[in-house]
Amino acid sequence: MGRDVARTDFAPEDRQRYRGKVRRCLDALARMLRDARFAADEPYTGLEMELNLVDEHLAPALVNAAVLAALGSPEFSSELGRWNLEINLPPRALPGDEALHWERYLVDSMADADAKAGELGARLVMIGVLPTLREQHMRSAALSPDSRYALLNQQMLAARGEPFRLDIEGRGSGPERLVLDIDSIAPEAACTSMQLHLQVPPDCFAAHWNAAQCLAGVQLALGANSPFLFERRLWAETRVPLFTQAADVRSEELRNQGVRPRVWFGERWITSIFDLFEENVRYFPGLLPVCEDEDPVAELDAGRPPGLHELCLHNGTIWRWNRPVYDVVGGTPHVRVENRVLPAGPTAVDAVANAMFFYGVLRVLAEQERPLWTQMSFDAAQENFYAAARSGMDTQLYWPGLGWVRPDELVLRRLLPLAHDGLARWGVSPAAARHYLDVVEQRCLCRRTGASWQLETVARLEERGATRLEALRGMLARYLEAMAANEPVHCWP
Repeated sequence: MGRDVARTDFAPEDRQRYRGKVRRCLDALARMLRDARFAADEPYTGLEMELNLVDEHLAPALVNAAVLAALGSPEFSSELGRWNLEINLPPRALPGDEALHWERYLVDSMADADAKAGELGARLVMIGVLPTLREQHMRSAALSPDSRYALLNQQMLAARGEPFRLDIEGRGSGPERLVLDIDSIAPEAACTSMQLHLQVPPDCFAAHWNAAQCLAGVQLALGANSPFLFERRLWAETRVPLFTQAADVRSEELRNQGVRPRVWFGERWITSIFDLFEENVRYFPGLLPVCEDEDPVAELDAGRPPGLHELCLHNGTIWRWNRPVYDVVGGTPHVRVENRVLPAGPTAVDAVANAMFFYGVLRVLAEQERPLWTQMSFDAAQENFYAAARSGMDTQLYWPGLGWVRPDELVLRRLLPLAHDGLARWGVSPAAARHYLDVVEQRCLCRRTGASWQLETVARLEERGATRLEALRGMLARYLEAMAANEPVHCWP
C-alpha cells in the first residue's frame, strides 16, 4: 500500500460507500477485460527491493527520513519501519543485456544510498529479516511517520481487537520458539523482501499467475535468507510466518471459522485475473475505506481508462504472495503479476539471478501445452511453499513427473534447462542468461543459500564462545562485507 491517505477516522457510512465503490470498480474491470482495453506492448519487468538501516553497532538505525532527505531520489521511498527504505528500479524489458544493466543499476544505487546513510552514521543491509532486531523495536513509535502507516496501524489493531500474537517454532534439533504479543504492526517492518513485476496481456495473466504459484516453493528453497528473529533460530525463511502472523487481523474464533488471512497463498488455480480481484472483494472487508471522486463506469463510458482507485487500494491491503496489479501509465491500462515470494539479498548479483531464474522458468511453464497446474493440486503447491519456507534447501518438494524431490535436484535436473529456454524466448542474450543461471546452478551444487550461510556462521561463532547476540552481530558484520563485494552467496567464506 504505497498511497498517502489523509483520513484518520471513518464512519459506518464511509465503509458502506467504499464497499459500493469497490464493487463498481469490479464491474468496470469486468467490462475492460471483456473489451480488451489494455496495453499490448512488449512485456515489461520491474524490481523493488526493501532495505534495512543499521547503526555503528549493527542495531536498527531509525533514520530513514533523514536518509531519504539526503538522497533526494525518486527511486527511493520510505517503508513501514523507520529503519526501512525501498528502492524501485525503473521498468525494463528483458531482451539483450538488460539484466546486466539491472544489476549495475542496483549496485550503483545501493552504493550511493549507503554513502548518504554513512554521513548519518548508518549503513544499508539487503537481507530478509534483520537479525539484530530486538523486541523493543516492535512498537508504534518505530513506524515511519507517514500518515498511511499510522492509519494502517490503527485500523489493523481495531480490526484485530487484541495484540498480534507471534508464535513461530524453529526447526532442527532442540528447536527454538518465539511466542510474543505485540500491540502494533511493526513486526511487518521486519520482513524485507524483493518484489518482481511482470506486465502481461490480460488473457495471459492466469497462466502466468498459476505458474508463479507452482514456482513459489522452489523460489523460497533457492532464495531463503531469513533464519533469525529476535535472537531465535527459526525457519529458513522466517519472513513467511512472521508476515502472516504480523498482519493477521482475525481473532482466534474467526480463524476457527475458516476466515481467510490477509497474507494469503490463495486456495485455487484461476482462469482470469478477475478471479483474484473478485475474491478480494468477496472475502475481505476494507481496512482503509477511502473513496475518490472518480466514477469508474462513467470514465469507461467517456472512453477513458479508470484508475479503479478503491479496488487498487483494497488490493494493496491483501498481501498475496503472488498479487495481481492493475495500473494506468501514460493513459493506457495494464495488468501485472507481482511476485512477493523472495526475501531481499544477499547481493545484487544473487537478486538478479533469482529474478532471471523466475522469469525464465515462468515463461516456459505459462506456455506449455499441458500446463503444470493441471498435473498438480493447488494444495501441493501451497505445501511446497510452506515446506520450503520452513526448511529451505533441506526440504522435499512435490513435482509432477518426479514425485518428492530435493529442490537442488529439481532445479539441476528439470528447471535450469527450462530457465535457459525461457530466457531465450524473452530474447535475453546467451551471455547474460549464462551469467545469472550459472549463479543459480552453483548455489544448488554448493547447497548454500543466504539462510544456510547465516546459520553456519552463527553456529561457528557460538562454538567459539560467543553469545547469540554477539554471534549475530559478528555474522552481520561479515554479511555486510560480502554483500558490498557483490560476490554471490555460494562463494562466501
